[in-house]
Amino acid sequence: MTNSFVIGVDAGATSTRVAVHALDGSRAGYARAGAGNPSAHGLGKAVAAIGDALGRALDGLDPSRVVASQAGVAGQVAELGPELAKVWAGHGVATGPRVTGDVVIAYVAGTPEPSGSLLLSGTGAVAARVTGHELAAIADGLGWLLGDAGSGFWIGRAAAKAVVAALDRGTREGPLVELVLEDFLGAERGATPRADADRIVRLAQADHMRLASLSALVSRAAAAGDPMAVEIVREAAGHLAATVGRVHVSGPVVLAGSVLISDGPVRQAVSALLADRDVATARDAAGAAAWLAARDLLPPERARELHPLFTAAPSAVA
Repeated sequence: MTNSFVIGVDAGATSTRVAVHALDGSRAGYARAGAGNPSAHGLGKAVAAIGDALGRALDGLDPSRVVASQAGVAGQVAELGPELAKVWAGHGVATGPRVTGDVVIAYVAGTPEPSGSLLLSGTGAVAARVTGHELAAIADGLGWLLGDAGSGFWIGRAAAKAVVAALDRGTREGPLVELVLEDFLGAERGATPRADADRIVRLAQADHMRLASLSALVSRAAAAGDPMAVEIVREAAGHLAATVGRVHVSGPVVLAGSVLISDGPVRQAVSALLADRDVATARDAAGAAAWLAARDLLPPERARELHPLFTAAPSAVA
């Protein structure tokens, strides 16, 4: 077993990452490919992306030495497991991966503790209770249209709504207003603030997902003290803290997702609201999946000891 490898997969709506580790935690291979969410992009494209990353992560390695694999996949479907088993076999790996959702993988990326909670805010937002490394309860994660309160999309939409309302009242003043105008319109301005509002609305309706990118502008404006942005941050943090409060029982709370892993105003506000909890931050999810694959092959204390090595951010991604 000392020369054995394990494989971890983190397949999401925007990218796929595959990590190959030895059982001592050292990383032997790592690669990134396109989106691996079969519900969002179709089974064929998801499998192809995962297979692409797998092949590059295994480059130069002996696939017969792989003894276990774990794949955390957003939007997984029943057909995915058998399809990935074929991909694994095509790359010379005898047994296909154990396939789970990405929520537990995101939790494990932050802690080796078997039970606790995840609070994730990226483009979407979800909270989950994990018990014995299994999903026990979930809150929100209901999508941009009807849920995901406190997510990057929610924050960006709140910014667009606030800015459009300000323009409708006839003002272009304020840091957040200026940032959103620049993002949507560049240097071009209409004859009136109302004309700018109308154009922003049309552009947002044509591509609603671009609203998620405005969350970064909210963080910039809030850091500068803009009252409009500060209020959006406060509301977002309140939603996120309330969501995780619905599922949390004990153990650590792992913060994950682009909104919460960076040390910006939203993370700071959420951390303040969770000051009475043991809060950790998610690291590399593909490595976390590899750690889950290795966990059953290691003594419990050794597995805990090696967790930081498996989940460390890769110094270079193929």
